[in-house]
Amino acid sequence: TPLYSSAASDVYKRQAFMDVMPQVEGHTLVIPKDPTENIHNADPVILGHTMATVQRVAAAVKTAFVAPGIMLAQLNGEAAGQTVFHLHFHILPRREGLEMMLHARQMADFDLLERHAQMIRDQL
Repeated sequence: TPLYSSAASDVYKRQAFMDVMPQVEGHTLVIPKDPTENIHNADPVILGHTMATVQRVAAAVKTAFVAPGIMLAQLNGEAAGQTVFHLHFHILPRREGLEMMLHARQMADFDLLERHAQMIRDQL
């Protein structure tokens, strides 16, 4: 279930949801509905609307997880570690001493992910 969806009337549709294989608690993804594979062929207008959503959701993640920092990641191509070939942005709350798990290794508990999603929704 998305924790954020742009309005149905919005032609630049975007969604945010929890990463099912999080590297840290609160690891969130923002993805445009446009079928763009990576940043190199993204429509600049769609990319701009997507980044506005990244900014809004990142602020909510930062507050929800009381994180002093936020790390954004966006991978392009297999050599860069991209495993889902659809443009998306990772939002990861960060703090000193917080170790990150390897990505795409272990599925998270879905009840925990839903609780995390609600924490973020409450800040949007």
